[in-house]
Amino acid sequence: MTVWSRIADFAQGLGGGVVHALGSVTGASQPPEKSVAFTIGMIALGAKMAKADGVVTDDEVQAFSEVFHVPENDRAAVSRVFNMAKQDVAGFESYAAQVAKLFGPKSHVLESVIDGLFHIAKADGVIHPNELVYLEAVAKIFGFENADWLRIRAHHVALRDDPFEVLGIPPTSKIAEVKKRYKALVKELHPDKQIAAGVPAEMVRLATDRLARINAAYAEIEKVHEL
Repeated sequence: MTVWSRIADFAQGLGGGVVHALGSVTGASQPPEKSVAFTIGMIALGAKMAKADGVVTDDEVQAFSEVFHVPENDRAAVSRVFNMAKQDVAGFESYAAQVAKLFGPKSHVLESVIDGLFHIAKADGVIHPNELVYLEAVAKIFGFENADWLRIRAHHVALRDDPFEVLGIPPTSKIAEVKKRYKALVKELHPDKQIAAGVPAEMVRLATDRLARINAAYAEIEKVHEL
């Protein structure tokens, strides 16, 4: 049974709002239930992301579908959760806090969530100031400090990624520190580790995309400094 099939079953019992429903599964310890909780939380945050600039566009809804490769026969259930989240009176802080409970502060999984939200924000061709405010607030709830937020934001709004910034280390770092950081990131972002952490297979692509940026950044540093 796919994560979307589980959501389809779960959506039938929604009655107290998405946050209430999400809270009812976040305490489960088994990976499948954790995956459902995470995915419902991401749907909710995605819906709030789409409304951050005051209007939900078709491009943003399409961008959400690109982050989550939803099978045709499961789209109705996912759409129901998405629409409920848009209308829910609960603020995005509640959704972000529920998702954050599933993983440790500054988790690489949570950074992938922010990457997915950025993808939705950029769907209409421009990132609205209110969307950046929303994304920064979510990042803080996820435990990312200001320097972390600036690094994550630079991946999406800068004209060019600074390779040291992509790796999250200062440009004065020694060669040994660069290699150590790179190896740690590659290990943490490996698809098998992402799935073991409770990330649905549909979301692993975000971590893979981030890993590609990290590989490119390390290659650039390696070329310049002859590592």
